[in-house]
Amino acid sequence: MKVFTFTIHILYDRDSTTTPQQECKLEGLHPLLIVTYKNITVLVDKITVPHNEKIAVRCRELGKYKLIGDSLLHCRNGIWSEKLPSCIPTTALANYTEDVPPTILFGLPAGSATFEPSGALAVFPGSILHLECLFARRLGNPEWTWTSTFRQYLTGWAIAAFERDWKYRLSIYYAKTQDSGVYTCSTPRGLTNSIRVHVIDVHCPMPTSPEPPLIAKIEGPRLGESATFECPHGYKLEGASSMTCQYNGKWSAEVPHCKAIICAPVQPMNPKLQVLEHNNTYGGRVIFTCMWGHKLSGLQSLRCGDDGVWSGSIPTCTEITCATPSMPTNGRILEHEHRQEYPSRRRDRTHRVGALVRFSCLPGHQLIGQASIICTENGTWSHQSPVCEVRCPYPGDPLHGRIAPLKFWYKSGDTIQVTCSPGYVTPLEPVRKPTCRENGTWSGPPPPCRSYKDV
Repeated sequence: MKVFTFTIHILYDRDSTTTPQQECKLEGLHPLLIVTYKNITVLVDKITVPHNEKIAVRCRELGKYKLIGDSLLHCRNGIWSEKLPSCIPTTALANYTEDVPPTILFGLPAGSATFEPSGALAVFPGSILHLECLFARRLGNPEWTWTSTFRQYLTGWAIAAFERDWKYRLSIYYAKTQDSGVYTCSTPRGLTNSIRVHVIDVHCPMPTSPEPPLIAKIEGPRLGESATFECPHGYKLEGASSMTCQYNGKWSAEVPHCKAIICAPVQPMNPKLQVLEHNNTYGGRVIFTCMWGHKLSGLQSLRCGDDGVWSGSIPTCTEITCATPSMPTNGRILEHEHRQEYPSRRRDRTHRVGALVRFSCLPGHQLIGQASIICTENGTWSHQSPVCEVRCPYPGDPLHGRIAPLKFWYKSGDTIQVTCSPGYVTPLEPVRKPTCRENGTWSGPPPPCRSYKDV
């Protein structure tokens, strides 16, 4: 319940000889007191009202607390004309000790009722009303008395096993206007608590037809009857979810309405973040993506919840890069960016998506693997770095002869021999076969082929 402080100032003509009447103040009110002023009921700790105004006061939980003092206060030139009230607990709140007044509760097997600002229980005619005086049966029998002279009322301990030892009941069947009055329960020690019953035929005007999509469940327009309201999914209720027909023939609140749930529009601040879908109504979603070369950090989609708040935070975009690839032994890296080629120095750097890196080997080595690799969108290179292995190049055939085996490249330790054309021979003296050495060079040239005539 909201807490309000009323301060009303009276304006008067400064030239007038009439002295203005002083306001009345109530401060430090008991936290269980409820104040009604100008048909507005609030829970307050202080209140200020003008001269000649009245306020009604009652305890917050009627029957569980006993009001000490007057329930209607009248301001008379800065002074309250009645005794200021307070609330004291009763048996239900004091472990059923016999040193406090009894608690009085009420039940309505049939009919309806509500509270008046003064603390009276307003009951619709024809209702069945049970007044329950809560007292420990082992301490004796309490007694019900009443001010109404209309009829006698049935009193006695409740019959049900779970309540017969602590509920001393007075029943009013099919209440009539003549049943109005004060009903008092007295304990054997003479401690009392009372409840004033006011039987009154009050109807509130039927509530106006709610505007769709508001869903209304109206119990009825009689005193104490209520109407409840709810909205379907996708809408939130603006106003009170229920209202009750009060003692004065007015509903306790206005008919509410449903407002469509809408989440705040999503406006990414990062220019690299793009919105593919945007629906900020209840249940709708917003879908994000990043521009090429960037990756999404966070949720790819958010959903508009029933509280009008997105299901998460807007993601961000970070640039995708690849780390410098490993340098092959006996090789070097050539980068191809902005259509320029230059040898890469050995340093830590990153490469953007789409960057092309080429490799080459030192003389006497052959490149095994991909000669060029590309930085892909997942932040990895398209292939592993190649390796440079020792190789000797094809030495070429001698004049009038051929070498064997014939290869483009020769591994370290490979040898070759020469086969001469008819009429030609290799030198007769022993000649070592050319061998591919570990530095990628031949141990010697292929032996020449000479004509028989020259041998």
